[in-house]
Amino acid sequence: QVQLVESGGGLVQAGGSLRLSCAASGRIFSINAMGWYRQAPGKQRELVATITSAGITDYVDSMEGRFTISRDNAKNTVYLQMNSLKPEDTAVYYCNADRIDYSNGNTRTRAMNYWGKGTLVTVSS
Repeated sequence: QVQLVESGGGLVQAGGSLRLSCAASGRIFSINAMGWYRQAPGKQRELVATITSAGITDYVDSMEGRFTISRDNAKNTVYLQMNSLKPEDTAVYYCNADRIDYSNGNTRTRAMNYWGKGTLVTVSS
């Protein structure tokens, strides 16, 4: 089986920084694009940023310049560096992989649209 496990969330004051990590575990052959999403209380989940396996990045306009997504393919890990945090950035941040190819016993298996369980980021004013 495969797991995406986020870490690095916590409580930070406005203007501060946090670095989130999302590590994929399991017998993984490859991961296609990965991304970060967030869901604030009472709101729908929204896209933050994505990164392809080749390292091409894309950001939601409102977060570009403050947030930086990166990945380490050798470690099957994606990161989100968040700077100049604002109270409105408070949310649960979720990691997503749009396609993971992995070994499930003796079978090569593909998982689509795979999610982690999230990590909470709270920004105080």
